[in-house]
Amino acid sequence: MTAAAASDPARILLVEDSETQALELRLFLEANGFSVSRCASSETALDALNESQPDLVVADYHLPGMNGDELIRQMRLSLRTRALPVLMLTGGSGGERQGLESGADAYLPKSADRDLMVLRIRALLRERRAGGDNPGAAAFRRGRILVIDGSATYRTFLAGLLGQDGHRVTVAEGAEEALAALDGDGNAFDCITLDLLGHAYDGLALCREIDRRREGKAGAGFHLVAISGSDPAKDFLVQAFAAGADDVISKTDAEVLALRVRGYVRRRLLEEDDRRIAGEFGERERAVERARAEADAAEARASLADALERANQDLADANRRLTDAQAKLVQAAKMASLGELVAGIAHEINNPLAFILAHQGTVERLLGELPTADPATATRSVDKARSRVGAMRLGLTRIQELVLNLRKFSRLDEGERSLVNVPEAIETVLALLHHKLGERIAVTRTFSGRPEIHCTPALLNQVVMNIIGNAADAMPDGGTITITTHSDDTCDEIKICDTGPGIPEDLREKIFEPFFTTKPVGAGTGLGLAIAYSVVQAHSGSLTVETAPGGGACFVIGIPRQAARAHE
Repeated sequence: MTAAAASDPARILLVEDSETQALELRLFLEANGFSVSRCASSETALDALNESQPDLVVADYHLPGMNGDELIRQMRLSLRTRALPVLMLTGGSGGERQGLESGADAYLPKSADRDLMVLRIRALLRERRAGGDNPGAAAFRRGRILVIDGSATYRTFLAGLLGQDGHRVTVAEGAEEALAALDGDGNAFDCITLDLLGHAYDGLALCREIDRRREGKAGAGFHLVAISGSDPAKDFLVQAFAAGADDVISKTDAEVLALRVRGYVRRRLLEEDDRRIAGEFGERERAVERARAEADAAEARASLADALERANQDLADANRRLTDAQAKLVQAAKMASLGELVAGIAHEINNPLAFILAHQGTVERLLGELPTADPATATRSVDKARSRVGAMRLGLTRIQELVLNLRKFSRLDEGERSLVNVPEAIETVLALLHHKLGERIAVTRTFSGRPEIHCTPALLNQVVMNIIGNAADAMPDGGTITITTHSDDTCDEIKICDTGPGIPEDLREKIFEPFFTTKPVGAGTGLGLAIAYSVVQAHSGSLTVETAPGGGACFVIGIPRQAARAHE
């Protein structure tokens, strides 16, 4: 409100059908500094409210036509007047309950002391002006009540009674707790009830202090209800109102207290809603919404960052497990390949062992005959024994080569890249597969590429063995396997071609899938080419299949040179 508006007399609309009582009340109120206009019925009062809005309405309960309680209900239905303070007057019994339940903010019998009426009107006007600058909440909320009472029993009873109306109730035993609650969040309360006769504190002094705290906080428009003993004296009531109380209720009238608190809270909530709808604090609400949106966005970004970090960690763990599993799978497949080679290798070892043992017996026999033999016979025996020892040396050399090749093939350093001799590695694989190739399959070699490349031994052990082994299985009646190497500025390439039946076009995309095989059940696992493909991929290379010049299959292993240089 502006300074000029604050100095204007408060405007009161008096709704009273009795000419005599209306004149008496009008003269009395104007004598106390109020500006009074009068309507004789509820209907004319509603018409007057459509034209201009007063600061307060004083209405008689008994009116011609529409009664005072129905007038108040009609006012509460309109956005224009639903927060307007109303003082109900009645001369009959039971009028207070009907008036308060209809929406009135205060009740007085017509026989009440006129000074009390002025005190009540000023309290209602003070509360309305104090709450005029209080920001309204944008959403529905429950009323918030502070109950101050030294009696634990009555404090609990009153908190329960007010809680039945859906209010959020805070209790305080004495002045220290009450003031701490106000200092913590004084604007949070809509209504405060204070027992003026509390033995643990000075009720009137605490009332003045609470009123001082209310005036010192912008927008602190809570209603202060003082609770006294039954039938308090006029002097005590005057002191209570002077201390800042907005209402004084007997402690024995708990039900009336609940009704009045309900009315105060209802009007405060309506006023807040009015201000929100009118947009008086729209900019503040938008700023709060922007701040909330920014906070939500920051929280969402933080959550997203945490989720991304967790996802990256999970991905790294999964990749590590996959790498470990792949290494184990490669080694397992290699051992499985060695198992398939056992029969052939055993045959390759048994043959030289057999004639070594046979020659060893011959050498022992010849050496045993030397002492009794004549010189000519002894010379022939020595020459024959020397020949047999030479044959035994060839057999042992053959066995030594097989063992060395097995040792080279089965070493467990597949994860470590090093310089690998390509021709030597391929010859090692061919030596191990000799029993499978035999004389029926011819192998031609053209090593025109770089003799050494950076790679893991599994690239030239496992991959080459799987491809050559499959080529041998595809040519049961014999054929030719051609192995060539080639290098340029970007890539090292190994080609393994055969003269078998080849691979149909529709199966070329499937042969590298795990567990896919064209061999009969029990003759293959379907993992050989899948593992070979994953090993080549680990080198950032490529493994493709195409039709060989002779009509068979031709597998091409390509290893990028830049990947090799990264490890040099």
